[in-house]
Amino acid sequence: MLENKKKYQIQFQTQEFEASEGDNLRDVLLKNKLSPHNGAAAYLNCKGFGTCGTCAVEIKGDLNYKSSIEKLRLNFPPHKIENGLRLACQIKVKSDLILVKHKGFWGENN
Repeated sequence: MLENKKKYQIQFQTQEFEASEGDNLRDVLLKNKLSPHNGAAAYLNCKGFGTCGTCAVEIKGDLNYKSSIEKLRLNFPPHKIENGLRLACQIKVKSDLILVKHKGFWGENN
């Protein structure tokens, strides 16, 4: 039996698209031909394991709690946990989301 997952709206840059509940945000962006990475980080990244920090984005919406990996990475330079960024690769979609990607290799919000 096919499971009917709830759909949510994701806004990123000038694009708006749907994602299913529980989808990984990084995967959803890549599927829609959008990148959570800037410049060379599109090629030089951890491929979704939460260790590089290059998919850091500002997110508005209801989010899952930070994993221990995400907390560790976002509290290691150049990131600062108090900047409020999240790693797209560690986010499971569970609400409508609005994303902002900041400039720089890491997308850090200085």
